[in-house]
Amino acid sequence: MIYYSKTHEYVRVEGDKGYIGISDYAQKQLGNVVYVDMPDLGDELEKGEDFGAIESVKAASDLIAPVSGEVVEINEALSENPRLVNADPMANWIVAVAMSDPAETDDLMDQEAYDAYCAENH
Repeated sequence: MIYYSKTHEYVRVEGDKGYIGISDYAQKQLGNVVYVDMPDLGDELEKGEDFGAIESVKAASDLIAPVSGEVVEINEALSENPRLVNADPMANWIVAVAMSDPAETDDLMDQEAYDAYCAENH
């Protein structure tokens, strides 16, 4: 299942692991991504706190964790080619975490609710 936050990050939940990235809407707003600042393996993410940043030719934006957990994977390909986020943001997640509380997804949006949120607020 994929959940979205109001700050345009998503978490794709697979078992107790969450793959976190930015939404397609967010990458379109940013334009050409030139850099992704990621946490280190073993770092603890707290829901609602920033865990890095993403920069484009137009803007820089903090990355806000949609769920809490320990970073267990980093998408190293983004270090070499940050524009992968533009090509397919759902396939090119930024970090994977071992979620500390799967119930944290309860206040996130599903695709339908997220689409409506984007249409209403932007």
